[in-house]
Amino acid sequence: MPPMTFTRSNAARRVRGALSAIAVSIGAPAAIANTGQLTDDGWADILGAYVTPGPDGVNLVDYDRLSSNETDRQKLDAYIGQFASLEFSKLSRDEQFAAWANLYNAVTVRYIVQEYPISTIKPWYSSGPWKKIKVEADGRQISLHDIEHEVLRKQWADDPRLHYAINCASYGCPNLRAEPWSADGLDAALDAAARDYVNHPRGVTVLSRGLNLSSIYNWFEDDFGGSEDGVVQHLLEYADPALAEQIRANPDIRDYDYDWSLNELDD
Repeated sequence: MPPMTFTRSNAARRVRGALSAIAVSIGAPAAIANTGQLTDDGWADILGAYVTPGPDGVNLVDYDRLSSNETDRQKLDAYIGQFASLEFSKLSRDEQFAAWANLYNAVTVRYIVQEYPISTIKPWYSSGPWKKIKVEADGRQISLHDIEHEVLRKQWADDPRLHYAINCASYGCPNLRAEPWSADGLDAALDAAARDYVNHPRGVTVLSRGLNLSSIYNWFEDDFGGSEDGVVQHLLEYADPALAEQIRANPDIRDYDYDWSLNELDD
């Protein structure tokens, strides 16, 4: 992703330097039962306890409180550790999608907690850690970058809604859900996530001369129809009636923007 200037200030937090200290594999639990079974209970507990809808419709994460709760950090490690022995090939297609999306989000939260306090993820997109953080899953080591680009974007290349399922811990990203993704009701949940983002100003803002969109629609234009017209058609599919009317009246894409600041819950 190209460098952008983040717009949401948070002067109370400082970006940690020393990105060279990023570990290739972080926080792996010492002993996880090699059962090949996956339960989302621990992840559900973490999401329920630390994800809160913000006043403007963006879900915020209490990284500060999680970073100081050793029991819950161990619970997060244990949840992630299950994926090392999980046989994805034995899961249904929807189960696989939910598992990969949950793993991506859980590992991202764990990394942010490890590095906290920070105020923005912007420096990491040029040098990591998405390519450097690797986790054991499906019998192999895989990076967050590869989960997104080599698994989700390839295996679900026909479904741009995948971009609404994963959260990179930025304010400009689609929401981190307050509950795990599940194969049960997955299609409806992805539709809801798409509508949530498209109808929020960080996804689509209608200006007098055209549309200001999230940079996600620029970076991944190929996934959203392969052209600006394709992006607009995607937006119209999920826009509420009032927004859809505004888009049809002024469909030119004028600019893209992205807020790199951390999606953290402020005290």
